[in-house]
Amino acid sequence: MNIRYRVELEEAERAQLKAMLSGGKHAVRKLKRAQILLAADAGENDEAIARTVSVGGSTVHRTRRCFVEGNLEAALSEAPRPGAARKLSGKETALLVATACSNPPAGRKRWTLDLLAGEMVRLTEHAAVSRETVRRRLAEDDLKPWRRDMWCIPQVDGEYVARMEDVLDLYAEPADPARPVVCFDESPTQLIGEVRQPVPAAPGQPERFDCEYRRNGTANLFVFLDAHRSWRHVKVTAQRTAKDFAMCMRDLADTHYPEAELIRVVLDNLSTHTAGALYETFPAPEAHRILQRLEFHHTPKHASWLNMVEIEIGVLRGQCLDRRIAERECLISEIKAWQQQRNTSGARIDWKFTTQKARDKLTRAYPDTANKS
Repeated sequence: MNIRYRVELEEAERAQLKAMLSGGKHAVRKLKRAQILLAADAGENDEAIARTVSVGGSTVHRTRRCFVEGNLEAALSEAPRPGAARKLSGKETALLVATACSNPPAGRKRWTLDLLAGEMVRLTEHAAVSRETVRRRLAEDDLKPWRRDMWCIPQVDGEYVARMEDVLDLYAEPADPARPVVCFDESPTQLIGEVRQPVPAAPGQPERFDCEYRRNGTANLFVFLDAHRSWRHVKVTAQRTAKDFAMCMRDLADTHYPEAELIRVVLDNLSTHTAGALYETFPAPEAHRILQRLEFHHTPKHASWLNMVEIEIGVLRGQCLDRRIAERECLISEIKAWQQQRNTSGARIDWKFTTQKARDKLTRAYPDTANKS
């Protein structure tokens, strides 16, 4: 067989290729080219080399040509591959992004890759656009139109900032037993009973429970959390009315902090979380007495994440309530055990978002007063 490109290695080149094959980390394609060159130098034909190295005949021919027309490095290296041209031009990609950010067609909840591919065929001159092309172009802009995130969107103004910094300043204060900071919130929970008895866990078999359940009503959890020490308290009630709130505030002042001069209470803007609730529940002298020892600090509207107790409620649900509890008495007992363990362990919320960090990170949220006289 006539060989157009004849490989004749020098001794140094041959030693270099053998050293490459004997050890070290190299790309598989580079190692295969080294094997091709050594076999060609030994006089083997293209068919035998292709069969031995497990490559195509064109790869053998191309490697020979690169060595003869260039040098050893050119034969071992892989030239950049141009690849196929993009299916969508820059303008068409911009159109795809704009379409993905618009409302979906009538009768559809959201855009899908197939819907977008079909829409691009309709809006452009392409006969077909694959869903993979759509996916890759959207990924470049980190777009996933089939996803929607529910988020609380607050109205950020001077009132929002004032309330936020007020709460953050409270968290930053050192602990003061005479003026404690207590975060307060409430959370409903369902009482769920079993229709059929669960099967206990066994070696090699997890616990199994029936998908059917019995709904036994609801209960409400009033949660107190001291911002500066390891103390929390959960009160289980049937409802969360203004009267229930007033009773909680009396418990806070008379039972939980009887020696405190003033209790600063961080709470959200629920309609029952007002001083008026105490006057609606107790005689005026009693309501006045309780309120003299309380100071309410409301979080901004739609910013309950600033209330530290929200984190504690998440811990309570994850550690204690993420299961079926059928009876209110059992719920109270389980929460009491969880609460005692948390208080005894010294667990606290490690709050790190300060007023200064708020000013640094939420600069755009602060009202612009630069152009105001």
